[in-house]
Amino acid sequence: MPTVTIALSKGRILDETLPLLAEAGIVPVEDPRSSRRLILATSDARASVVVLRATDVPTYVQYGAAALGVAGRDVLLEHGGDGLYQPVDLGIGRCRLVVAAHRSYDWAHSVQRGARIRVATKYVRVAREHFAAKGMHVDLIKLYGSMELAPLAGLADAIVDLVSTGNTLKANDLVAVEDIMPISSRLIVNPAALKLRRAEVKPVHDAIEAAVAARGAAGAGR
Repeated sequence: MPTVTIALSKGRILDETLPLLAEAGIVPVEDPRSSRRLILATSDARASVVVLRATDVPTYVQYGAAALGVAGRDVLLEHGGDGLYQPVDLGIGRCRLVVAAHRSYDWAHSVQRGARIRVATKYVRVAREHFAAKGMHVDLIKLYGSMELAPLAGLADAIVDLVSTGNTLKANDLVAVEDIMPISSRLIVNPAALKLRRAEVKPVHDAIEAAVAARGAAGAGR
């Protein structure tokens, strides 16, 4: 029987995903953070994992190259979520998507007087919708690297980026001036795979969902 491929996001989300998968009985046979293999078998003969750039996970699941995946809400919103079922908030990778500016920049005054503000971000779609809903005029600058540099170098007045501890902002004299939304990681599913390969996909999906529920129950009992 073909295995069910689970697409995982690299980085901090992976470090939080692996223990959750282990609680679901799905443990890669090699450490995906160091293995050179692109597709890894797991302790569950029904499932294999592939580790991708976070932005590629929704695409792999959307087109059926992976039946399941783990992706941050930020990535899913930027991707658009087309062709994806998002049944479970995994409760990992928690952070905030915020607007931040240098502490010397008078954000409130600029907004109040209707100034055209330059904003650097890799979340162009989300940022555009956020500022449009507020009736603000902004010039969005697409960046892929360190967002915090943009205000320091004079490229942008503000940034839209993820914040976890806030230490990087603080170290660079930046402050969060608006919260856009809380972010966490979701289990995503290819609807066609769930329908056509239900006998294979549903048990893996259910095992992960049960592990999340068990964590929630344990947390509520503390």
